[in-house]
Formats: sequence, C-alpha cells, structure tokens
Amino acid sequence: MDNLLAIRHGEAIGREQIPCVPLARFSAEMSSFIGDGGSIVQLFGHRQGSETRLLAIVRNDGLYALGTVVERNFPSLTAATSEKFHLFEREIAEQFGIIPLGHPWLKMVRYHANETGLPDAFGNDYRQETPGNYPYFQVDGSAIHEVAVGPVHAGIIEPGHFRFQCAGEEVLSLEIQLGYQHRGAEKLLTGVPLKRLPIICEAIAGDTAIGHNLCCCQAIEALAGLSVDRGARVVRTIALELERICNHVGDLGALSGDVAFNPPAAYFGRIRGEFLNLLLTLCGNRFGKSLVRPGGVSQVMTDEQRRIIADKLAEAEPEIRHVCDLLFTAHSVQARFEHTGTVSAEVAGRLGLVGYAGRASGIAYDARVQFPTECYAEVPACRNEMTNGDVYSRAQVRREEIMHSISVIRTMLSDGVDAAGPVLMQERTLAPNAMVVTINEGWRGEVSHCLLTGATGEIERYKIKDPSFHNWTGLAMALRNQEISDFPLCNKSFNLSYCGFDL
Repeated sequence: MDNLLAIRHGEAIGREQIPCVPLARFSAEMSSFIGDGGSIVQLFGHRQGSETRLLAIVRNDGLYALGTVVERNFPSLTAATSEKFHLFEREIAEQFGIIPLGHPWLKMVRYHANETGLPDAFGNDYRQETPGNYPYFQVDGSAIHEVAVGPVHAGIIEPGHFRFQCAGEEVLSLEIQLGYQHRGAEKLLTGVPLKRLPIICEAIAGDTAIGHNLCCCQAIEALAGLSVDRGARVVRTIALELERICNHVGDLGALSGDVAFNPPAAYFGRIRGEFLNLLLTLCGNRFGKSLVRPGGVSQVMTDEQRRIIADKLAEAEPEIRHVCDLLFTAHSVQARFEHTGTVSAEVAGRLGLVGYAGRASGIAYDARVQFPTECYAEVPACRNEMTNGDVYSRAQVRREEIMHSISVIRTMLSDGVDAAGPVLMQERTLAPNAMVVTINEGWRGEVSHCLLTGATGEIERYKIKDPSFHNWTGLAMALRNQEISDFPLCNKSFNLSYCGFDL
C-alpha cells in the first residue's frame, strides 16, 4: 500500500493528488491489496489528454485510489490475482479496446464498439443489433445437453440470456449474458446540463432510484461545495430505508410465489404497495423520484407526513412479522429454501459479493457501517444471523433488514428536525480537475458513483457501479450442481438488476 492514496468517500480531491504509477507497480499494488482481503469499489478507464488511464478505487477498512497509464494491453489481474477483477477488466476492454492479457474468459459486457480508435477487443463488426457473437462456454459429453433461456422471458421482466450446461436435471454450468439494455448512461451523464443528472440517475435502475440518485447528488454537493442540513439528511435516510423495505418485502412475496405458497405472496404484495405509498407521501412518487436533489430534498417533511409514516409502521410491523412467521415455519418452504443455491463464504469472498447476498454468505460488509453517509453513523448496524449462503439465508437476511429498516425510520421520525427548505434543480459550478467517489448501501448492496471533472469543471468521466455488477457471477455459481428447476428460486433470491448492470 506504499503508493495508494487514502481518500474519503463523498469528499472531492484534486486529480493531481491521485498517484499515477508505472503499470508494473500498479499491478503489484492491486495484487497485494486484494490478496490481503481488500475489495474493489471501482476499476475503470478514462482519457486524460492523449493518455488512457486506469483508475482503481479499492477498500478494506478505508478507501484508497491509484492510477496508471495503459496503451494497447495490460497483464490481467483476474488471471494473476483475483476473480474480483473479472468483469471490470472485460468492461475496460469493451470501452477502450485495451486487452487484459491472459484474462480467462474475455468477452463483451454490453455489446458496443469502443470509441478510442483502437481495434475492437472482440473482433465484432456490430452489424448485428443484439449481443451474441462470441463462443459460449461448453461442457463436452454424450449425456450433456444445453438449455437456453431468454433474452425474451415469459413474464414482464427485463431481457437477459441464460445458457445452462446440464447433465439430466443437474446444472453443471450457467453462463449469463446481459447487455440488451445498454443505454449509454455513463456517456449521457457527461453531455447534458448538470440539472438533468439527478433525473437520469433516478432511472439507472428503477427500483434503486433513491440509492443511485443519492450517490449522484452527494457527488455534486462535494464538487459544488454544497452543504446539506440535518432535516434534509433525515428525510434522505428515511427514503433510502423505505426503498429497502419495498424491495425486500416484494421479493419475499415473489419467493413465496416461486414455491407455490400463495398466501404470503398475496400478503407481501399488498404490504409492498403500502410502503411504496409512503414514498408517494414523502414526494409524490411511489419510487421516490424527484425527492433527493443536490443540496437537500425537494419536499420538506411535515408533521402530518411524520404521523402517516409512523402510523403505517405501527400497523405494518406486526403484519410483516406474522407473514414472515407463516413463510419461514412452513416445512414445504424450508424444504425448497434450505441448501438450495448455496454460495459458500469462500466463493462469495473470492467473487467479492456485496449487499444482502454477500451478508447471507458470511461477508459482513455493509456500506452503512463502513462508510456511513446521511444519518447512518447514528443508528445501530443490522445483525444477520443466517449466513449459510443458500436461498433460505438470503431470504432471512431480507427479513432481518426489513425489521432493522423499520427501526431506523422510527429513530429518524423521532428526530423532529425539519429541513431548512426545499431545494430546486439548478446549474452549479463544479470544482475543476477534481475527483469524488460516493458510496451508499442501496437495497441490493454497495452503490458507487465516481466523477472526474476537467479544467473548467465540466464532467469528463462519470462512472457508475451498481451492486449487481458484483453479484451476477454469484448467481451463476449458485446454480452449480443444482437442479435446473431451482433456477427461478435462486434467481429471485438474488433479484439482480439488468438495467443497472447494462447502463
């Protein structure tokens, strides 16, 4: 760690402060850091003058930054050090045409040509409109058969392609190909008026509107020198926890439906709607859009809104406990959930899983504890008791997080401090030649945005990391040696984002 720069999340620094070391030293530092149990927050390419640079943001007990200059290729850290680099290196190859030499499974992430003038890393001509021009992994054998699912699915869900290699009903390998919803979000965020950034970030992943937009607004606040008053931070904390409850409650209902236990599915579906309505009460939108803005919130929480939220929590908490008891004590549910889709602590650590999926496998990391923002430094951490890494553990962690979130919201409601006033979207002047990294614990896990500004404060690079970027490989590993009929259950226990990944 001799060359890594210690930084603070949510604080802007000058780009000249970021160490830029020779490539060999960069690789050695990354190998040492990750080998000692560190994790990657961001690893991406960016242009600086005529150079292409890699910038790594890594974490253990703290947060660190390190850069290097690359040309046509670099030695793959995935091959040499850790699988945690796997998707990050593939993304760099796609976006910049720079090859990670020795990468074990180099293929496109989102199916788009790079714009650097270098040859395409995958030999594609991009005349096809859909991804797929690459060799899928194959298992040989006379008893092996292949099952292709998607990208068009049987429900109103997002597109993704799942290729199973099976021996009978047993899944030997699952390969997941996404990229069907690539919208160019990162590039779009560097070319629009600043006041549009929160609107775009709310749409990165529709079920994580608060989580992504909070990262965006915190970054703008750091670069523009804006302060956020106590009352606004209280509202932001409440909104992020309401978003967490909505999604966990909804997914517990979906898991109930996947094992044909319909009463909890119906109950949870109704309860999810009531929590969505609490976000509607806060800001006029059931997904929390338009609430968080640079400098604060667009709506000041009134005493009436406090009362409505408090009353609904008092009504819903015993209902949630009752329906969870109904779900988790059913022997038929236990038979389907337990020992299904297991991701061991060793595998989860090797892949770098984040969020509730990681915690269910015994990885304790929670950004609310490690890198607290808003009011999270004042509330106790959520304790997770079930860490066996299976569907049952992932469902139990969701139950624990729901109850913890209710407690956090009650604590925030008792604060009684009002926001100074509503803030409106407007153009800001950002610090020139600066960098900022923001981290929040979205409901799926660690959400992070990194912004680099140019000489006049314009945004030159906007890098987004949704927790699904870490966790899709975890889903693939969860299906190893499982019956293919358990795929819907395993898939919903992770419930990863397609559009948050595709960007």
